[in-house]
Parts: sequence; structure tokens; C-alpha cells
Amino acid sequence: MTGEFDIIRKYFAPLAADFDGAFNLGDDAASLPALETVITKDLLVEGVHFRARDSRSSVAKKALRVNLSDLAAKGARPLGYFLGCVWPLGVKEETIAEFAVGLREDQDQFKISLIGGDTTAHIVKGAPLTISVTMIGALGSAGMIRRSGAAPGDDVYVSGSIGDAGLGLAALNGEIKFAAAHKLYLAGRYQSPSPRVSLGGALGGHASSSIDISDGLIADAGHIAEQSKVAIDIFADKLPLSDAAQSWIEKADDADAALAQLASFGDDYEILFTAPATRRRSVELASQVTKTPVARIGTVVRGKGVRLLSAAGAPIAVARAGFDHFAG
Repeated sequence: MTGEFDIIRKYFAPLAADFDGAFNLGDDAASLPALETVITKDLLVEGVHFRARDSRSSVAKKALRVNLSDLAAKGARPLGYFLGCVWPLGVKEETIAEFAVGLREDQDQFKISLIGGDTTAHIVKGAPLTISVTMIGALGSAGMIRRSGAAPGDDVYVSGSIGDAGLGLAALNGEIKFAAAHKLYLAGRYQSPSPRVSLGGALGGHASSSIDISDGLIADAGHIAEQSKVAIDIFADKLPLSDAAQSWIEKADDADAALAQLASFGDDYEILFTAPATRRRSVELASQVTKTPVARIGTVVRGKGVRLLSAAGAPIAVARAGFDHFAG
């Protein structure tokens, strides 16, 4: 195993080559262009956000994509990122090399660069791989889409499909059985989410509020409701479902309870947003231009909180709104 600075020169400095202000990772800090920026940060911990057996390449991609998803929900264009890694004691160089391959592949896909960061190793045996990413984005002319702009009468939308990542984790852990093709699809949704960067950029000036779904649809709708001082009604029969999720629903004893569970799963990294009814055509065009499916799933009303409603308009009980790192 080579030393820390050899690791940086060999695996990480090449990832910074396209960003002039990174100075090839040869300085103590980076220089960013004078832009109106958006900055977001997420931590990923082995055993919490990814499985110990997941490939380090897929883990690297997930670390970038969960942050890219935050920028997408704010309508920002990603520029680059700072990376911090705390490796397990005795990590092998080929493991770091595999991780760097995942970073490179996603850098090429999303047109971003490594700007700076730090890397170290645990001194305690068995301590988990811990990854910290700080992502930098540039705002468009319409400014940042915040959580606090929803108003009564606005429509509620979500991109993609809901609940796949939670089902994917359950499938990978052997808790739920799926057909092989469905298991492969769901596992991919958990391990390699698809940040809706293009859609986020197209929603500027149209969406009144926005958030990415990391904790769960119901929980994250609650964040918009709280910050906007409104209530949100979500119609369970309007939730967009993949074929794999639909097959699971069809086998459930209680379809409404199963829908509530899907709406509570985290890690989907879709965009949940609101927009005035007068913007329906604009939202439709944004969906078409970016080739990102979008579904209108609810409405913003006066009051507090989030309700999941059946096709008949009756509230559906939600046992747990979403993921909470500090819940018992």
C-alpha cells in the first residue's frame, strides 16, 4: 500500500484536472469562480446508507448522486465537489482504485470535477467507510427554488417513480422476493439513484417549492408543508409506480397500506415540487424537454401537515412518514 500523498496523486488528482481552481490538488485550498452558488453536503456511512458488500464503484456514484439530487431540487447546475473519505483500517489500494473509477464515470456523465478534499483512515478495526461530499452548483437566472414557496391551490408533482429504492434494499437483503428482472431494476434504484439534474434546471421560474426525496415522499412533503406554512394532500392512486412496485402492490393484502409504505421509503432521490395551476403547461414542457416523467399527485391546501388520501378521499394511515437517523 502506497502512502497518503501517493494515493492522492494517483487516484484523486486526475479527477481534479478539469477544474483550474483545484490546482491539481497541490494546494491547501481551491479557488472558485465568482458565481451565485448553491452548496450542499451529505454524509454516507457504511451500514447506514450503503451495504458493506456494495461495490466501491457504486458507493462512489451514490455519494455524488445524492448531492447532485439536492442541487437538482434547487434548480442549480452542478460544477464540482469536495470529497472527504475515512477508509477502514487496512484498506487495500485496489479498493480505493475501484472507488476512483466510480467517481470518474459519474464526473464524465454529469460534467463535474473534483475540486478538493481530504482522505484518511480509521485506526480502529471494523470502523466503517465514511464519505463526505460537498457539492457546488451555479444558480440559473430564475434563482433558487426553496422549500418555502408553496401556496394553497398549487399542484403537487413528483418525478420518476416512488418506493423503488426501499423495495430494492429489501430485495437485496432477501426480505422480499421478486422476479429476477424486477430485483435487478429495484437494486439499481437503491444503489445508483438518478438525480434529476436536467429537470431541476428546467423548473426554475415555474416551481414554487421543491425538495428531493431522500427521507420519503410523505416526510419530505412534510418539510415543504412546514416551511411554507401550508398543508399538502397527496392522492395515493396518483402515485407513479414502476412495474416492479406495482407487482408488489398487487400481492399485498391491503393495497392502501402498501401504498403508504411505498410513500414512506427513503432513498428515491426524485424531485417533489409544487407549482401554480397556471404553470401546468410549463411543467409538462419541462418534463418533455428533459425526458423526465412527472406526475401530478396532489394539491396544496390551507392548514398543517400532510395527508395521504385514498381514491375515495379517505385518509390513509401512515405508520411512519419516512426515515429518521435518530429515531428509535
